[in-house]
Amino acid sequence: MPFIDSKVSVKVSEEQKKELKERLGQAIAIIPGKSESWLMLDLADEQNMYFRGDDSQPTAFICVNIYGSANESAFGKMTAELTKIYGEVLGIAPDHMYIKYAASMDWGWNGSNF
Repeated sequence: MPFIDSKVSVKVSEEQKKELKERLGQAIAIIPGKSESWLMLDLADEQNMYFRGDDSQPTAFICVNIYGSANESAFGKMTAELTKIYGEVLGIAPDHMYIKYAASMDWGWNGSNF
């Protein structure tokens, strides 16, 4: 059960939201054992974001939360893919994105914990 939480400074159209949903659904499979069938997404657009004291450039903060763990190699591949996706879809430069990973065994669903 992965959750990708995105905060971006740009306005995201419905078409872009759909493309992000589809591409992130494919990308999550880079992390072994993860798939779109359990993926939850949140995309907060038009956020007031400052990077290096400046708010004039498109910026993104992306957090990938997963149940369990993954190796650094999978996270490295995922970073490359997320950078590509957000760059192509939203025009955000790679040097204006932070990507954070959080892995935990403490997840609840359907009234109980795994």
